[in-house]
Amino acid sequence: MMSTSSRVQLPAGKNVAVKLGRDDWAMRGFIALIAIYLIIALAFPLYAMLSKAFSTFHVDLSQYEFQVSDESGNFNTESITAQALNENTKIYEEADLSTGSGGRLSVTKFFPDFSFRSPVMYKVRGVDTNAVFLVGSERHTGPDWLELDSNTFRRVVLRPVASTGLGNFSHYFETPALVRSIKNSLWISAISTLITVSLAFGFAYALSRSCMRFKGVFRLIAMAPILVPSLLPGIALIYLFGNQGMLKAMMMGESIYGPYGIIAGSVFFTFPHAMLIITTALAISDARLYEASESLGASSWKTFWTVTIPGARYGLISAAFVVFNLVITDFGLPKVIGGQFNMLAVDIYKQVIGQQNFEMGAVVSVVLLIPAMFAFSIDRLVQRKQVALLSSRSVVYQPKKNSRFDKVCFAYCLVIAIFIVGILAVCQFAALIKFWPYDLSLSLVNYSFDLMDGGGWGAYQNSIKLALLTAFFGTIVVFVGAYMVEKTQGFKTGRSLFQFLAMLPMAIPGMVLGLAYIFFFNNPSNPFNFIYGTMTILVLCTVTHFYTVSHLTAVTALKQMDDEFESVSSSLKKPFYKLFYRVSVPVCMPAILDISIYLFVNAMTTVSAVVFLYSSGTSLASIAVLNMDDAGDVAPAAAMGMMIFYTNVAARLVHAIVSKGLLKRTQVWRAR
Repeated sequence: MMSTSSRVQLPAGKNVAVKLGRDDWAMRGFIALIAIYLIIALAFPLYAMLSKAFSTFHVDLSQYEFQVSDESGNFNTESITAQALNENTKIYEEADLSTGSGGRLSVTKFFPDFSFRSPVMYKVRGVDTNAVFLVGSERHTGPDWLELDSNTFRRVVLRPVASTGLGNFSHYFETPALVRSIKNSLWISAISTLITVSLAFGFAYALSRSCMRFKGVFRLIAMAPILVPSLLPGIALIYLFGNQGMLKAMMMGESIYGPYGIIAGSVFFTFPHAMLIITTALAISDARLYEASESLGASSWKTFWTVTIPGARYGLISAAFVVFNLVITDFGLPKVIGGQFNMLAVDIYKQVIGQQNFEMGAVVSVVLLIPAMFAFSIDRLVQRKQVALLSSRSVVYQPKKNSRFDKVCFAYCLVIAIFIVGILAVCQFAALIKFWPYDLSLSLVNYSFDLMDGGGWGAYQNSIKLALLTAFFGTIVVFVGAYMVEKTQGFKTGRSLFQFLAMLPMAIPGMVLGLAYIFFFNNPSNPFNFIYGTMTILVLCTVTHFYTVSHLTAVTALKQMDDEFESVSSSLKKPFYKLFYRVSVPVCMPAILDISIYLFVNAMTTVSAVVFLYSSGTSLASIAVLNMDDAGDVAPAAAMGMMIFYTNVAARLVHAIVSKGLLKRTQVWRAR
């Protein structure tokens, strides 16, 4: 893949080998280095997870034999297999024998009259070395008889043997409750997508097609849900429509715990994502088409359906698949308000945390990957087509004042803004109430996190530490990688491979990535095992999880720079790193700052990617919200969620102030 030369096409059709310089090798080395990071942080863990999903474990009872003595300790009876004993007792069914890697079957259940105080002796052996049994923590294999007294025999358990196959998937699809999760997830995601995209289109249309007042305020409010973890709207909905909710009567006997709550919360936290995409699609509309429609006498309604919708169709499709992907892979919201309504992401959590069945957790992860990767693939295809619609002759659409239409748009945006602000206000109200609904006096008792389950104020400090480390190291890794892959000459195969690795994280749900990290980094034979349970693995996972959007932001900024910069630098015999920090970094400073704040905010709010990876010393604020809610401390959970929100707001303000100062020095050239 790394050739010692690149080819230049001459007019006569002949290729001439161009010798690579030191800068070329250095830049390719950086590409290889960051590609290795992505392989270790993404490809290897995913492979480990897939291997786990196809690893089946089964206890073969025919491989174990027993002998039982009389009360004098004499073995006068013939040996009998565990399979024959099970046929007599019917203790273990086939489902018990097809178990996980941690499965253990107690042998005393084969003997109904067993008593650990009995003077009876027992012998046990395996037919061959594949038959494994434990005596306490001591492992035994092979055909040699092991003689044990009754008290020791009660500690004997049979261990399953590993094989490869589709047994786990067969078991999954034979379990009605698990299969129902697929239907639930697809249905909830589809309904949430339809509602969210419709509402977001109306909001974006009002912002781009009207002359209403306070557009900036509405845009800021619409972006607020990005600053909170997805669990927070679930908590707010419980206070509004739960069993003791303020507006419970509006549910008319229905329960908010289940599909209604999940859909309402999903609309809240996915709304800004859809709004941003649709606003961008509407912003590139060609004003000439509207002028032509108006000159032909078309009505506003006909113009809407023949010009606006076709022009924004790729944005609408892209927004739909992004929202669908966010909803189907979300864990926090259905965990808080889903009740008994199972979703795929929650099933992964239940299998791993609740039942310690890692193989089945891996199977559910693979099932969840299919719709997530499908939605991602369609989204990427649509975005490429959307770019192809742009024209150098396009004229930016400028809305005209229409008092009646502007008032309608203002009223519509006001309703959406009230919904968003209302959710946040309810959470803040809950955080300040002493004991809902019996004592409504204001108090800061819910902020005494050290008295609650979840990690206390230390969890909040850990989240800030994680966010800062993720923003710092993630921005460096992402921008350097994007620069090298965008500015390196030749090396087409290596750059294509890197681009593939850089795009892959967006298609991987956080729950899947977190579980994959368990299988890969928690393996004692892995040389990187030492980072498991530390802040390092949380930073690694978070940077990897949000790598794609950051990479695309950096590449977009770098594409705006003319390749002549590299040519001039080369002709002046300046090393590439001088061009990098003297020209590329200052020119791309707006994108670099955007990447850093994007990583910071997402590190503060993420739940699914780190819920399997934190330890007692690295608990996070978003995880504390989940744990406090599980423990019944809903008000403190709301308080911690609002602390995350205010921290992100403060980070945004600091980002704006720092950006203004830095950009004033680095972007002077843009005003010339």
